[in-house]
Amino acid sequence: MAGEITRPAVEKYIYRLLPKRDAVVTEMERYAKKHDVPIIGPAVARMLYLLVQIMGAKRIFEMGSAIGYSTIWLARAAGPKAQIYYTDGDPANAARARNYFRRAGVERRIRVMTGDALKLIDRVAGKFDMIFIDVNKDQYPAALRKALPRLKSSGLLLTDNTLWSGRVTRKAKDAATRGVQKFNREIYASTKLFPAIIPLRDGVAVCRKA
Repeated sequence: MAGEITRPAVEKYIYRLLPKRDAVVTEMERYAKKHDVPIIGPAVARMLYLLVQIMGAKRIFEMGSAIGYSTIWLARAAGPKAQIYYTDGDPANAARARNYFRRAGVERRIRVMTGDALKLIDRVAGKFDMIFIDVNKDQYPAALRKALPRLKSSGLLLTDNTLWSGRVTRKAKDAATRGVQKFNREIYASTKLFPAIIPLRDGVAVCRKA
């Protein structure tokens, strides 16, 4: 991912600056690396944590959560009164995530839901302070259409992998790249969002809803 977006030396420099994580988060990072599980990583996680704290988000919906790495960072940032909705299509991922949540001391803040995130969001009433999109990339435009009406005014829409290892700059031959490219076009064309794509790791889109 690095070489296409930031210089490898810059990427390594950023990661060397990061403080050590606690035992649970460190274990998750090692598991993800060993088993090729996609997680946002600590540099992006710290940015999400900061944004949650800046805006005081308490009600957060994650569209795609894998083993719950980002979920723990969001739950910790939002505090004990938070309502965080974890979603993933793999029951094994959800079971592993539950164990991590318990050990991290945030399980009471998180509701675990399994299935298609684009359908699961319809099962939760009300609006959200923040929605984080990290589903299959071909689903990004559909996820945007689902998420936008559910986000409160002044809420944040965050999306990972919006530079897609640099593939967004080339003519797309696959559905995943086309999905990310269309998503990026749509957030910048929207009159309801003020977006910025941050070239950190694989690209993170941060959008504020009007």
